[in-house]
Amino acid sequence: MPSTALPVLYSFRRCPYAMRARLALIASDTHCELREIVLRDKPSEMLAASPKGTVPVLVMADGTVLEQSLDIMLWALRRNDPQRWLQPRAGTLDELLALVAACDGEFKPQLDRYKYPHRFDDAEHAARDRGAAFLRDLESRLTASPHLAGTHATLADAALMPFVRQFAMVDAQWFDAQPWPRLHAWLSAWTSSDLFARAMPKYAPWKTGEAGIGFPPA
Repeated sequence: MPSTALPVLYSFRRCPYAMRARLALIASDTHCELREIVLRDKPSEMLAASPKGTVPVLVMADGTVLEQSLDIMLWALRRNDPQRWLQPRAGTLDELLALVAACDGEFKPQLDRYKYPHRFDDAEHAARDRGAAFLRDLESRLTASPHLAGTHATLADAALMPFVRQFAMVDAQWFDAQPWPRLHAWLSAWTSSDLFARAMPKYAPWKTGEAGIGFPPA
């Protein structure tokens, strides 16, 4: 008989990678046991499943481990995709995945340099300006529709939003002053949505021997 045990999700509330995974789990109505971690004190159970030590990590009842946020999103949405996140109205799934790859490979490094300038040797605002080039491209995409790939949200919107949000929070006054009205509206719609609220409750850190949290919340 198939196992009825829920997958276990190791997560950290503020991590944008974990955030995108939680959004997809909610959108697909995929239930799991969430274990909130503390980054400076990672549980041995998580490290045994995924020695790389980063979140999110999804551990299936059969021992299968998904340790990349995009893999978790795709696994969940391929099981159930009622909001058609894998079916863009404009473009193809491969194009969505290419946009996510550009975010992760090009934009995220600039975000890190912008957010943590003391760790790098960049000229002042250099990383911010490089990141802004990516955001200007998103603004252009949003001229044609309210979402990045047509008239409804897709995997790309959910995957990119946590990183755009983090970029905006570094210097909110500067971000709000940029001539990106469509991007501002897009980000505001996401962060004020019920979906986002369900992805962002605060949980106490999980400890060995304790039950995890049923996720997503009602």
